Amino acid sequence: MGRGALTLFRLRGIRVGVDYSWFFVLFLVIFWLSNLFETALGVDDSSAVPYVLAVASALAFFASILLHELGHALVAIRHGIGISEITLWLFGGVARMTRDTDSAGTEFKVAVAGPLVTLAIAVAGAAVGIALAGSREGFLEALTLQEHADVTGVEYAIAWLVSVNVLVLTFNLIPAFPLDGGRIARAIAWAVTGNRTSATRFAGTLGQIFSYVFIAVGLLLVLNDDVVSGIWLGVIGYLLGSAARNATAETKVTARLEGLRVADVMDSEPVAIPADATVEQALDEFFLRYRWPWFPVTDEHQRFRGLLVRESADAVPEPERRARRVRDVYQPDESGSLQVSTDAPLEALLGNEALRRLGGLVAVDRDGRLLGIVTLQHVGRALRDGVAARARG
Repeated sequence: MGRGALTLFRLRGIRVGVDYSWFFVLFLVIFWLSNLFETALGVDDSSAVPYVLAVASALAFFASILLHELGHALVAIRHGIGISEITLWLFGGVARMTRDTDSAGTEFKVAVAGPLVTLAIAVAGAAVGIALAGSREGFLEALTLQEHADVTGVEYAIAWLVSVNVLVLTFNLIPAFPLDGGRIARAIAWAVTGNRTSATRFAGTLGQIFSYVFIAVGLLLVLNDDVVSGIWLGVIGYLLGSAARNATAETKVTARLEGLRVADVMDSEPVAIPADATVEQALDEFFLRYRWPWFPVTDEHQRFRGLLVRESADAVPEPERRARRVRDVYQPDESGSLQVSTDAPLEALLGNEALRRLGGLVAVDRDGRLLGIVTLQHVGRALRDGVAARARG
């Protein structure tokens, strides 16, 4: 999936956007629903009601997909994992985490959060639909899109939204990595074996098996003249298999870091700038002396607060540098994406966006106190040592 091209809004620093492929799916859903509602309501082509219902239903569906991804995002943030963006695209949505989970429990909670949100939407929609219809039987008529039934257009729209969320929930719970069900399976395998790498390999294998099943079913549908559904399912199977194969291939890399923690490779003598230091002191005693583009900022208890980058210090007018304090100009780490726990597994850093962008992360203990700095060089050296050890073995 390409990066989202259009930004819709920002929520707690998270960019929420849509990929261009999303508009293609939106058009298809509206076109399909218009015909569906027109037939169910028994109106002719001149009525605008089916089209209005179709647009509202399609937007509500994508809003439910967004809420699904926000469920993942909020739980991830609660566990100290930053979210850089949420993007709606051709096959739904994706929340990009700045780093991977570092424990089986966190993996399970983040993975299950989205399906729980979708389940809540389906249950709430069903409750509203039954209330509007006046009975379960009336809502069932709307749910099955029975023609010429005593059902309003709004009831049909709510019933469709419920049914499509149930479909999304069912699909996402398939134990095929990287679907939510696959991530749940990885979390369970991780908890049972205590080995993240073997759990990922297991979930990736499941993902590849299900991808072959999807492609096979897609081919059968094409042979039975259901071309659109067959092609759609085949493409999903191909993308699922590709992602699963990539995850399995990555385990060959992470296996070299197995058993290593951040504390094993970090620089345990970090240089930090006190928050109450002046900007002039930061420039003279740190940036000019060490020639590093950024430094961690700590409070009086040595707790990590954020980063001071050279550009921010240089932007302070020279006459003000003696009076301005670092705490006034540093970049606070509100999302926790700039830090990592010292006992975090080293392989969890391989997909860390902040590590790639900054070249290093701040290592802290459970109380947030600065204990070290882990850099790309540290991770690279550990990988090279792993390769050498494997070769000697």
